[in-house]
Order: sequence, then C-alpha cells, then structure tokens
Amino acid sequence: MLKAAADIVVGMNMRREKLQRVLDRAVTEVGVPGIVAEVRDTNGSWFGSAGVADLETGAPRRPGESVHTGSCGKAFTAATMLALEAEGRLSIEDPVNRWLPGVLDPAVNGYDGDKITIRHLLSNTGGLFATGLAPELTHRYATRAGFIRHRFDTFTTGELLKAAVSQPPVGAPGERFEYSNGGFFLAGAIIEKATGSTYAKEVERTVIRPLGLAGTYVRLTGDTSLPDPSPKGYSNLFFKDGADPAAVTPENWESMMEEPGLPPLDVTELDSSSGWSAGSVISNTADMIRFAGAMASGTLLPPAQHRAMWTTVSTEGGYWMPHARYGLGLFEFDQAVTGGRPLRGVGGSLWGSWFFAIGTPDGEHTIAVHTNTEWRSWDVLFQAVEAEFGVSVGA
Repeated sequence: MLKAAADIVVGMNMRREKLQRVLDRAVTEVGVPGIVAEVRDTNGSWFGSAGVADLETGAPRRPGESVHTGSCGKAFTAATMLALEAEGRLSIEDPVNRWLPGVLDPAVNGYDGDKITIRHLLSNTGGLFATGLAPELTHRYATRAGFIRHRFDTFTTGELLKAAVSQPPVGAPGERFEYSNGGFFLAGAIIEKATGSTYAKEVERTVIRPLGLAGTYVRLTGDTSLPDPSPKGYSNLFFKDGADPAAVTPENWESMMEEPGLPPLDVTELDSSSGWSAGSVISNTADMIRFAGAMASGTLLPPAQHRAMWTTVSTEGGYWMPHARYGLGLFEFDQAVTGGRPLRGVGGSLWGSWFFAIGTPDGEHTIAVHTNTEWRSWDVLFQAVEAEFGVSVGA
C-alpha cells in the first residue's frame, strides 16, 4: 500500500513538472507574456505560472486573478437556457420565432425563424455565419489604430442581433457546424424575453449562485476594468494596415494578420459588450474549475438537460478547434483521437485573453489555463492536456 501511494505521488509530480515545462515553453517559444495553470484532482490542487502579468513592471502571474474568459461565456448561456427549460420556462426545441418573431425572416435576411431552434443556436448549427467576421464589427477593431479609437464602444442588443444576420446563411438549420457568436446573441435575447429579467441576472441566478462562484460575474456594458488582482492583457490580434475587413473570410484571415514581431498592444481596458451572451464572463481559474466540473459531471443540471448539453456534433469544416465535438456551449475531444478517454471542457479567446478549462466527465480532475494574450496556437492547449492527462490530442 505504501508503495502504491508513493507511485501515485511520483506520477503526480512528473505530470506537474511536465505541465510546468509546457507553461515555460508558452512564454519562450509561443510568445505568451504570462500564463497560469491550476489543477484540481482527488489529491488536491496545484498552481503553476510562467512569464509576467505586466510587461512594464515584470510583476508575476499569481493565483486568484480575475480574467476575461472569452467564449467560455457561451457555456454559461447554454447552462442558463437549460436551467430555464428545467423550470418549464421554455424548450430548447422552440423555434426562434416563438420568442423573437421577425428577427429571423427569410424574406429579409435569409434566416428562417420557424426552422431554427434554440438547440441550433446553442450548438452552432443554425446556419448563421461567423459573426466575428461581420464588417460592421471588424472595421472598428481591424487595425491597432482602429482598436484604440473604438475600444470603449458599446453595443446594444439590437445592434448585436442586426450584426448576427447581416450576412447570408452558410447552411440550412442542422446541416453543419459554424462557430457563430450570433446564435448566442439570439439566445441571450430569448433568455431576457422568456424571463423578463436581464441576461446577467439570469446567469447569476441559475448558474453563478448555485455553484458558489464568488469571483465570477457577467461584465456589464460600460465596465471596462477588472477587479484586483488581475493581469494586464496584451494583443497582436490585428490586421495589417490597409487591410479591408470586408474582404476577410474564414479561409484568408490568417494571411491578412499583422506581421509577427510587432510589440503587443496593452488592451487591458476595453468594453466587451460586443461579446455579450456569446462571451462576457469574468472569472478566475478556481471558479472555472468548479464550473467546468459541474458542467462535465451534471451536478448543476437535471439529467435530461445534462444529456442535451452533451449531445455533440462534429466541428469538422467549421473553422474551429480540431479534434473536438461541440455540445451546447461546450466541447469534448473526439475519443477517436484520445484513445477512448473522454475529456470535456470550455474555452474562449478575445483581445488580451485566452482561457480554457478541461477535465474528466466525473468532474474530479480538471485543469484551467489562462494566457494574458489571445489565442496563439492550439499547441499550448494540446500540450497541457497531454502533460496532465497523458492524452496526445494534437497528434
């Protein structure tokens, strides 16, 4: 028995050492300013970091930092919607027109609100185009100069819904996966219509308070800062000067980005209302471990809603993370790649922030990672998963 316990400790230490090397490489090889990882399993918790929270002062990253979780907010939206279904307020099989009549009109914008359901919205299968490429959004932030001018712009729900349908459909409802903020904007508007409350209050009521996420909240329009402690955020997520945002497509966007080697821009202060119900949740690694564990294991939602959340679709061809299937606001790795080992998680990126939390379906073993710059490479995520879970996802 003593030898078995010793072997567990040795194995755990080896995983942590390997994970720390992943964090170090993220800084030295990928160019991340600072990165943190927190792990929780049956043996307790571990925290590691590399790089800095502030490039000017050299202050280190530390536990408990408040960070923007980007599109992890989609999972909060999906969980809220499923909680409302469990309360009998709505059904995820409801067509959009039941709650938002006229917003999706095939004669006006090509989208049929009688055929697109809430489930379609939450699984990115409604045929909506990639909203992040809408010219009315991208032109404001396409270049460094544009970002500086527009970083504090605010967006109303009406403006976001208009952007969501400003380009033609990419497919019929249920036909294919296409990662789209617009579907979650519609979902947020439905939450407000069905409850008579605000999106932020419903997320707090149905998800944040029940899970005891003391450091988590939906950032409201006009709130441009983060609670202490928090790292500074840095971005290189800009197009080259002179690039036409209207010409950007999912196929050519990488070729239009700034040349590598330019210094990052401090984007710590910004208004994130352009993300709203598709991604405007502030949290920390400890809270997100608890949230991801509850979503993976089903401790928050009733069985029927939990099964719906994890009824997944292929993401192939949807310009999203490889080797993954998408549920309702969350993902799981394709078990054909993981050797049959299921791993579930949430993830999101925006200017100055990239966050992911991944764990086992029982919620007993979860890792949360944050970088204070946007997504740079899937290798950081895949290497962290391999280090912690022994699964070669990116192979």
